Amino acid sequence: MADKLIIVESPAKANTIKKFLGGSTKVVASMGHIRDLPKSKMGIDIEHDFEPEYINIRGKGDLIKSLKADAKKAKKVYLATDPDREGEAIAWHLAHILDIPEDSVCRVTFNEITKETVQTSIKNPRKIDMNLTDAQQARRVLDRIVGYKMSPVLWKKVRRGLSAGRVQSVAVKLIVDREEEIEKFIPEEYWNIFASLLDENTNKTFTAKLYGKNKKKIEMHSKEEVDEILKNIKNGKYIVTEVKKGQKKRTPAPPFTTSTMQQEASRKLGFTLKKTMSVAQGLYEGVKVEEKGTVGLITYMRTDSTRISEEARAAAKKEIVKQYGEEYYENRYYKTKQNSQDAHEGIRPTYIELNPEKIKDSLTKDQYKLYKLIYNRFLASQMQAAVYDTISANIDVNEYNFRASGQSLKFKGFMTLYVETLDNKTDEDEEAFVPDLQLNQEVKKQKIETKQSFTEPPPRYTEASLVKALEEKGIGRPSTYSPTITTILERRYIEKEQKQLVPTELGKVVNKLLTENFSDIVNVEFTAKIEDEFDEIAEGKENWKQVIREFYGPFEKEVEKVEKELEHVKLEEEVSDVPCDKCGRMMVIKYGRYGKFLACPGYPECKNAKPLVETIDVPCPKCGGKIEVRKSKKKRKFYICENNPEKCDYISWNKPKK
Repeated sequence: MADKLIIVESPAKANTIKKFLGGSTKVVASMGHIRDLPKSKMGIDIEHDFEPEYINIRGKGDLIKSLKADAKKAKKVYLATDPDREGEAIAWHLAHILDIPEDSVCRVTFNEITKETVQTSIKNPRKIDMNLTDAQQARRVLDRIVGYKMSPVLWKKVRRGLSAGRVQSVAVKLIVDREEEIEKFIPEEYWNIFASLLDENTNKTFTAKLYGKNKKKIEMHSKEEVDEILKNIKNGKYIVTEVKKGQKKRTPAPPFTTSTMQQEASRKLGFTLKKTMSVAQGLYEGVKVEEKGTVGLITYMRTDSTRISEEARAAAKKEIVKQYGEEYYENRYYKTKQNSQDAHEGIRPTYIELNPEKIKDSLTKDQYKLYKLIYNRFLASQMQAAVYDTISANIDVNEYNFRASGQSLKFKGFMTLYVETLDNKTDEDEEAFVPDLQLNQEVKKQKIETKQSFTEPPPRYTEASLVKALEEKGIGRPSTYSPTITTILERRYIEKEQKQLVPTELGKVVNKLLTENFSDIVNVEFTAKIEDEFDEIAEGKENWKQVIREFYGPFEKEVEKVEKELEHVKLEEEVSDVPCDKCGRMMVIKYGRYGKFLACPGYPECKNAKPLVETIDVPCPKCGGKIEVRKSKKKRKFYICENNPEKCDYISWNKPKK
């Protein structure tokens, strides 16, 4: 008979924890949620104050029996599910199934799965936090109501089986809005003038860029303007009229939060959000390493805090001083964002002495890559700033002003170990050379270059930049970014082209219908406000039923209004130029699970349907035939001649040019 029974969520976590506890303790896994809302109906009793109708999850009967038997045999049961709202709710459901009283001191959490933390946590259990549980219930119930009420509108007007989700619909809207911005964008021409100049004192050349005229900034939008300036400076002398020297510091980024880890793993390692979270989960739950045995290598990976424990700070100092010297260390504290839940630390290694190279052989390739990223980012966050020597100069030629600025790295600091990747990196981030110029000296013109450019539309979102946007706008929380983006990809509302997220035709149609009819729901500010209310429930400041009540009244009226308005509205079908080969009617474009297809409008009398072939307005480079756009199994676009393979063998990954 076990003295203690500890229930965690996963077998990997159970195996790691077992090693830290005595033989009279049994550790078992609940395999995630045990109870949930039913799949076959809404499962929320709206008439009785939105009471959720939880049922045991199908297929978990044997596991529940086994957990009940283990709990009966144990003197004490501890619920050690993950340390967040979802984990708290799972613990609450387990307590219900195992008849553990609600005020029982049975809940333990591990921010990191190390021997010290596990043993300390078991000695200091607490009651289940109903505020955290209610915040999770509120999200689950509200999302279920929205999905169940909005989805039938899509079934009637677009296609059966579609679903609308609260956060997912807002994410799709961001992607569709960005695509529309790109389509409407009109590029504007602009020019730059660069002078290559020689400093005769050092016999070195450097580049200066035209800034303005009589110290006022000017912009050039045509070749005529450029030619006029070139004429005016043709025979002028280049005189240095101002030199500024200084120093610039670059400080390290804070330790990872869920969002920044997902962004950096996407940029630096090419990981999808789903992959990042899966690999991080493995590192948190436990990996077998030499000397230590099975241990959790990182702290809990769902967090929006950058706070670090004093023990971890001291361990980082020791490691930095040992590896790099005292001058590389700086004790840094990072402010956590205002709406952060701050329940955990930032993501960091649990044992600083286990550096990535030392345990490389114990890790899979992906675990090693992500662990190294987390380890280096954390250590760098406690290091000195990088220091640059800077120089900027103003050089006048007639009444025109050129500017040159340069920087050279004086002290590498944290950059020895880790440099954050930025989405909007510019040329100015690079080191540029400018010699030690003297005031009033003349520098010799070597050559003048002009460069024509065009303004560019905003870039499409990538997984990384979408997570950043969702976080900045307050949509979702650390645990929701990955499932949200995974869901809209799986529903085929968006797809990936290279790394970019592009709305599908289906995504555009669904977005149009939802934004036109449920504008309050598919709204960034509204979604962010609801997230804040969930946070207030978690902090005990709001009652979860009250939040649902306030939401449901106006929402129900909106649904009724939309259903009435759309009753007699038929979405206009796009008519193609392809006649039905069975009855002659012009076929219409429909949206299926895999995108567009052609169907006969005479359905159900004529059930003819066939794939819609997308073509481009560029002839085949080999035979002049039409070029068709198709997709590989991995959803990558390729271009193929309509006559392939009978008469022409043209096929290419790259779009042919006119």
